[in-house]
Amino acid sequence: MPRAVCAASNFVTHPTMTKHQVSYTLDSTLETVENAEQTATQLATDAGFDEEEVMRIAMAVREAAVNAVLHGNGYDPQKKVTLQFERTTDDLVIIIRDQGHGLDVNKIPDPLAPDNLLKSSGRGIFLIRSFMDEVHIQPSKTGTEIKLVKHVHGTAVDGKEATP
Repeated sequence: MPRAVCAASNFVTHPTMTKHQVSYTLDSTLETVENAEQTATQLATDAGFDEEEVMRIAMAVREAAVNAVLHGNGYDPQKKVTLQFERTTDDLVIIIRDQGHGLDVNKIPDPLAPDNLLKSSGRGIFLIRSFMDEVHIQPSKTGTEIKLVKHVHGTAVDGKEATP
């Protein structure tokens, strides 16, 4: 089971794990995002992904967790972020939920538009979609859920991910 690392005194984790699934509840602080990234790194490594894919998966989880804390929950200490990691036969599935007001997917600016190219933020969803095989965003009035899926292509002889 991945270790819960206490990065700050306001860190809350309630890990729940089944054979192929682990869930966490985190405070709405940027300090707790590191735990989500570390867990993603460990589970992606355990699933047999190569170093480059592990980095992409971890970065996608980090971006989604930052969005949940910052844009979803607005750093509200009363709101939590939940993370669920599941390893199925074919996929690594990561679900991140916030308790905000929901996200209007149609209002996400295009980071490649000329007016947005030099902005210092606004690329999170773009990066997440670039790094993962599937991204499903489910907004609601009680928060936003983002489901990230990375397909596992099988394990090669050296224990690393086999190419499709």
